[in-house]
Amino acid sequence: MEKLFNTSLIGSLPRGNQILNSVRKLKAGLISKEEYDDLIAKKTEEVVKIQEDLDLDIITSGEIGRDNYVSFISEKIGGVSQMSMAEMLDYIDDKREFENILKTLDVPATSIKNAICTGKLEYKGEIVANELKLLKSFTKKPVKITMPGPYLVTRSMWLYNLSSKFYSSKEELGEDVIRIYQKEIENIQNIGVDIIQFDEPVLTEVVFTEGRPRTFMCAALSTRKDPTEELNFASHLIKSVMSKVDRSKSIASLHVCRGNWSKDESILLTGPYTPLLDLFSEIGADLLALEFSTPRAGELKALLSDERIRNKVSLGLGVINPRFDEAESIDSIYNRAKEALTFIDKDKLWLNPDCGFATFSNRPVNEYENIKGKIKSMIAARDRLRIEYDNRV
Repeated sequence: MEKLFNTSLIGSLPRGNQILNSVRKLKAGLISKEEYDDLIAKKTEEVVKIQEDLDLDIITSGEIGRDNYVSFISEKIGGVSQMSMAEMLDYIDDKREFENILKTLDVPATSIKNAICTGKLEYKGEIVANELKLLKSFTKKPVKITMPGPYLVTRSMWLYNLSSKFYSSKEELGEDVIRIYQKEIENIQNIGVDIIQFDEPVLTEVVFTEGRPRTFMCAALSTRKDPTEELNFASHLIKSVMSKVDRSKSIASLHVCRGNWSKDESILLTGPYTPLLDLFSEIGADLLALEFSTPRAGELKALLSDERIRNKVSLGLGVINPRFDEAESIDSIYNRAKEALTFIDKDKLWLNPDCGFATFSNRPVNEYENIKGKIKSMIAARDRLRIEYDNRV
């Protein structure tokens, strides 16, 4: 990545009604798997072209073929089943608390799916490798593949009354997640990938919800332990997976946000990155892609004043709020980047949205016309920074 201020999406883009309808038809046997795969390929090519036309530096797949940012693994890993929140209710001991969580989340219990451990985990040959191959067939630009992080996967798939039949604890389950992820990393690096991004939004649930309603759908199932103990477990999982990434081939990135399922900012988490600094410094990431466009993320100095972080790790600075329809101004993005540059060197700063634009396939937080306008502002701010800081444009 020779240029300064590289830009990319975090991951997801809206799938659209045609894909959602085709999913229903596929399940009903009204179309073939080949017809469905052809549609996913066509729509992936379209979102790649959108990104190239907007001049993003690194291209993602848009996660067009995924039901949501984590549940799709139920189709990829043996021993995992996809269940709706309503279906999971039968296996929840404290049903009243769980129903209260769903109300807080503003999430329909029947429409959002989760991947649940219902057997011994088995690597079936690929998780995102085929998606990566498809992405690379449509672009010559650098590419990023996104994966739900190992802590997110372990935490979200552990449903005690089902999973404990196969694993004695969430921690034992996590060791198998590590094993499977290490195999997939080797697989996708053999294909060729410039950035591997692990999404770990649930980390903020650990540190920002003490004494408050829990507001992460995917974290609602497991009993929450002491935050320090939980972060140590998360750090172990993430570090074990990131250590497998051959840095001569790929950049290892960690993405963290505070939730991205609703336009109602008041129900999303708030707090600076301070409680996560130890984890950030220990896991061995090359790049931290972090939410920063909203005041809920705290001050930049809370992260960048730490000697273990500043200029030791590159920052993917979140400068676009995916949940707001209006495009951010070029000046606001430029000024936020300039603020970051008072702490870190210019070659350590990247630009990206806070999160994806469609965390759940049937519940996107924005639409393409708005998304394009927002990305155009980010690209214009990037170009302004490049002119100011470097003549390699």
